[in-house]
Amino acid sequence: MKAFGKVLGLILLGLLLILVALGFALSHLFDPNDYKDEIRELARDKANIELTLKGDIGWSLFPWLGLELHEATIASLDTPQQPVANVQRLVFSVRVLPLLRRDVEMSDIRVDGLDLTLARDETGKGNWENVGKPVNAQTKAPVADTSSSPQESSRAPVKLDIDSLTVRNSRLDYTDARSGEHYAFEEFGLTTGSIREGTSIPLTLTGTLTSNQPPIKASLALTGNMRFDMALQRFQLENASLSGEAAGEPLAGKLLSYSAEGQILVDRAAQIAEWNSLKLSFNQLKALGELKVRDLENEPKLEGGLSMAQTDLRDFLTGIGVTLPEMADANTLKHVEFNTRLAGTRNSLVLEDLNLVLDGSHLSGRVAIEDFTRQALRIDLKGDQFDLDRYLPAKAATAQQASNEARKQEVSTAEAVASQGNSALPKAPTEHAWSDAPFLPVERLRTLDLKATLALNRFTVTRLPIDNASLALNSTDGQLTLSELRGDLFGGRFQANGSLDVRSATPHIVFSERIAHVPVDKILEAQGQEPPLRGALDLDADLTARGNSQKAWMDSLDGTARFRISNGVLANANLESQLCQGIALLNREALSQVYSGQDTPFREFSGSLTIVDGVASNRDLIARIPGLTAKGNGAIDLRVLGLDYRVGILLEGDNSDMPDPACQINERYAGIEWPLHCRGPLELGAKACRLDREGMTQIVSRLAGSRINDKIDEKLGDKISPELKDAIKGLFNKQ
Repeated sequence: MKAFGKVLGLILLGLLLILVALGFALSHLFDPNDYKDEIRELARDKANIELTLKGDIGWSLFPWLGLELHEATIASLDTPQQPVANVQRLVFSVRVLPLLRRDVEMSDIRVDGLDLTLARDETGKGNWENVGKPVNAQTKAPVADTSSSPQESSRAPVKLDIDSLTVRNSRLDYTDARSGEHYAFEEFGLTTGSIREGTSIPLTLTGTLTSNQPPIKASLALTGNMRFDMALQRFQLENASLSGEAAGEPLAGKLLSYSAEGQILVDRAAQIAEWNSLKLSFNQLKALGELKVRDLENEPKLEGGLSMAQTDLRDFLTGIGVTLPEMADANTLKHVEFNTRLAGTRNSLVLEDLNLVLDGSHLSGRVAIEDFTRQALRIDLKGDQFDLDRYLPAKAATAQQASNEARKQEVSTAEAVASQGNSALPKAPTEHAWSDAPFLPVERLRTLDLKATLALNRFTVTRLPIDNASLALNSTDGQLTLSELRGDLFGGRFQANGSLDVRSATPHIVFSERIAHVPVDKILEAQGQEPPLRGALDLDADLTARGNSQKAWMDSLDGTARFRISNGVLANANLESQLCQGIALLNREALSQVYSGQDTPFREFSGSLTIVDGVASNRDLIARIPGLTAKGNGAIDLRVLGLDYRVGILLEGDNSDMPDPACQINERYAGIEWPLHCRGPLELGAKACRLDREGMTQIVSRLAGSRINDKIDEKLGDKISPELKDAIKGLFNKQ
C-alpha cells in the first residue's frame, strides 16, 4: 500500500508538472495579439460591445490567470463612434486554483488613464444600457425569473480577495441631452489596501468635480476604512473624512472650504443608512449631528439631529458670495446658533424641537418645508423677544429720513414763530412725510406659501414693542392674511388683522386695528415724533390702501376711525394763555404776566375720522377740560402730517379766580364759544392754534350789543312798552 501511495503521488506530481509546463508553454508560445479580430467579434456577439484594442495584450495562464491591456476602447454597437470607456492600461490577475473553490484571489488591480463617458440622449436612453447584453438577448421576449435550483442556492458565496486596487489619471463624465446637465469627475484617483470581506480596508479617493448647472468646481479628498459583508448586504465607511474647496458662479467668485467626518453605514437588507458622529464644516460654520435614512429603496425617510455652533452668519454668507438685502441694523445675523431634531422625505424637511438663538433672541418650536416644489414653509415658534424692525429693508428707513429733512425744517420754522401764541398762524406743511422706496418684495410674495404662528414675550414691529404678542399669518397664491396680531402695548392692549393682495400689478392692503388704553404719546415717540399730547388712547380703525411704498399707501389711504383719549394733557401748550388774551381784549385790560411752558390737562379728547386719499376729515372733535369744553372740525393731512382745524372753546361757568385779573371770568362770558384756528405741522399740537380774529370780532360785536341792551333796560325800565323796547334793541344790534 505504501508503494501504491508513493506511485500515485508521483503520478499526481507529474501531472501537475505537466500542467505547469503546459501553462508556461501556452503563455509563451501562444500570442493573443494574433487573435484581436476574433476577440473583437466575440465581444460583439456575446456582450454587444465594440471593442478596439490598439495596444498589445499581455497574459499569463498559471498559476495566475492574468491579463494586461493597453489602449483599449469600449463602445455600444448602437453608437460605435461614441466610446463609453477608454483605458490606457489595465492590469489584473487571478490565482487559478482558488477559483475551483469559488474563491477569487487577485493580485493588485491597476487602472491607468480610464475615461468613462456616460450620456443620455434626447429620449432619455443611456449609451451604456446595451453594453454587456448579447445581441440575441435583445430581440428575445423577457422571460420570467425562476427560483434558483437547490444546488445553486446551496452553493457557498463567492469570496473576494484582492491585494489592492489602484486607479490613476482617470476621468468620469456624464451628460444629459434633455436637461443640458453635465458633470465631470476629473483627476480621479482611487487607492485601497487589501480588499477582503469582513476586514477593514483603507481607502483614499481624490478628484475634482465640475458641474454646469450651476457652474461650479470643487476638489475633494475622501479617506476612511471600508468594511463590507456581501451576504448581509452591509457596507461601512469607518472614520470617514471628506474635505475640499469649491468655487463657481453660485459663490460669486468666493471660495468655500468644507469638510465632513463621521461613521457611515449602509444596510441594504435592513433598508437603512446612517451617518453617526457627524461633523460638518463650511468655512467658519461648524455643525454636529446624527443622521439616519430608512426605507432606502422605496420612500426614504430622514431622521436625526443637528446642532450648529455660534456663527457669524452674515460674515459666512458674505464669504460664499451671498448678497444680503440691506437691513435697518447692519449687525443682524452676527450671532446665530441652533439645535434641532430632523425629519424629512424626498420632498420635505422638518426641524422639530428647534432651539434657535438669533442675535440675542431665543426661539423654540417647529419649522418645516412641507413641499420643496411649492416652497411651502410652515413656522410655529415661541420665544422671549424679537425685533422685526432690525431686519426690515434699510432703504426705506434711509429714504424716510431723507424725505423728512425738508419737513423738519418746516416744523422748526413754524415752532420758532409759535412761541407765545401771539404770532401769525404757522403755515401748513407741504413736504411729503413718507418714503417712496419700494417696501414689499412683491415677486417673492406672489409665490410665497406660508403658515406661521408666533408667540413672543415681546415683539417689536414699526418700533412698537408689543408684549405677550401672538401672531398668525398665512400666505398662498399671492394673498397674505394676517389673521391675528395682538398683545400688550405700553400697558394697554393692541389687536390688528388684515390682508395683502399682490396678485395684481398694484398691491392692495386691507387693515383693521383696535387699540385700548394705550398711551398715545408713547406711540408717537416710538415713531420718532414729538408728541403734542399725552393720554390713554382707544382707537377703532378700518383702513384700505394701495401701492408698494409708504408714500403710495398714504396717498391712497381710505377708511374710517373712531378715537378717544382720556385723562390726557396737551403738551407744552396752555390754553389758559390763549383764553386770557381773548378775555383781556374784551375786558380792555392788559395781562400782567406771560403764560408759557405749561401743559393743559383734559378729561376727554374724542372724535371720528373719515379718510379719503390720505386726508382725514373730522366734524365731531370734542375735548373736555376742567372749566371748558372744546369742539372742533377740520382735517388732518396724513400725507404731510399737517392739520387745519377750527376749534370753539366753551366756558362752562368755572368762576374760580384766574392767575391774572385781566382774564377773570364773569357771567357774561359763560356760554360763549371762543374761536381758535389751528393750522401747521401736526407735531406742534396746541402750539399751532391761534385766536380766530374774525370769530372774535363777531363775539365783540355780540357782547357790545348785549352791553347796550343792558343800558337800555337800565335807563328805560318800565317807562315804555316791551314792543318798543325790543325795537330799539334790534336797531342797535344791527349796527
